[in-house]
Amino acid sequence: MNSDSSKKSYSYKDAGVDIVAGNSLVEAIKPLAASTRRAGADADLGGFGAIFDPRAAGFKDPLLISATDGVGTKLKVAIDMNRHDTVGIDLVAMCVNDLVVQGAEPLFFLDYFATGGLDVSAARDIIKGIAEGCRQAGCALIGGETAEMPGMYAKGDYDLAGFTVGAVERDDLLKADSLDDGNVLLGLASSGLHSNGFSLVRKIVGDFKLDYAAPAPFDSSITLGDALIAPTRIYVKSCLEAVRAKHILALSHITGGGLYENIPRVLPKHLAARLDAKSWPLPPLFRWLAELGNIEAKELATTFNCGLGMVVVVPAEKAEAATKMLTAAGETVYRIGELVAREGDAAQVIINRLEENWQS
Repeated sequence: MNSDSSKKSYSYKDAGVDIVAGNSLVEAIKPLAASTRRAGADADLGGFGAIFDPRAAGFKDPLLISATDGVGTKLKVAIDMNRHDTVGIDLVAMCVNDLVVQGAEPLFFLDYFATGGLDVSAARDIIKGIAEGCRQAGCALIGGETAEMPGMYAKGDYDLAGFTVGAVERDDLLKADSLDDGNVLLGLASSGLHSNGFSLVRKIVGDFKLDYAAPAPFDSSITLGDALIAPTRIYVKSCLEAVRAKHILALSHITGGGLYENIPRVLPKHLAARLDAKSWPLPPLFRWLAELGNIEAKELATTFNCGLGMVVVVPAEKAEAATKMLTAAGETVYRIGELVAREGDAAQVIINRLEENWQS
């Protein structure tokens, strides 16, 4: 090895990676992770792997179900606003809402946070949101990874991914073969855009030169930015309660692809979902986007949740009981349609009165 003292001594920090900052972040987030502890998860952060004991969580014959997702380009809105405390909730929501649709209880969550240069304050806000999402879902934040990758991301940019595992007793798994003609469809209100369609939203905002800090054109009590980044609603606890009461046959999380693409994912091929667009209100945010962007009604319902974050399938005779239970758990519930026999290769989602109700 050349020992010439005149040569520059390189360090990892010179390359843009600050190990000290990374270690300080780990210490800062330990109390956040600890606040999400639940039965079955007792390990501290810092090991190479995390352990979860399903038996300690009360399961006897569980099936394990996993899901992974990200937040998408909604992150760009948060970055532009310098608001990082809610996207972690989105990250958890997009994963755990995909578990509950099979009747599974989320058990634990891991995150992956990648950035060009670690800003400990922003990172702590992000993980604070992840911990809040885990508390809302009742799952433990048991690990994760923070990666500094200078040259991969521009200054201030970052990306998030999440991974969760849940469990459901073998006999309680929600299955499509339990559905039948005449089952009732209930819609649970969304909290806004959730985490889908933001590439289109950002294009509209950019093309019309809108300011995130300005009052929202559809609600002067909040800024446009705050309306857009409202965190995704987490439906786990309310839906699990109704699932365990045997009120629910199926659930569809309305994410990318909207109503037209997500509802068929839980239907057998011989059934279709018939909805009435007049049975729930199109929130002002979506109506504003449709009008400003001249978005056709079907395109709107294929891109966004349009006010419904979860669609619930229930037996007709249990529709009232399910509605009462979900409402008591804090959900806003609409009776939006029913399952019908599908004719040949006809569409699996029919939304009546769509154009007349949504098109300006």
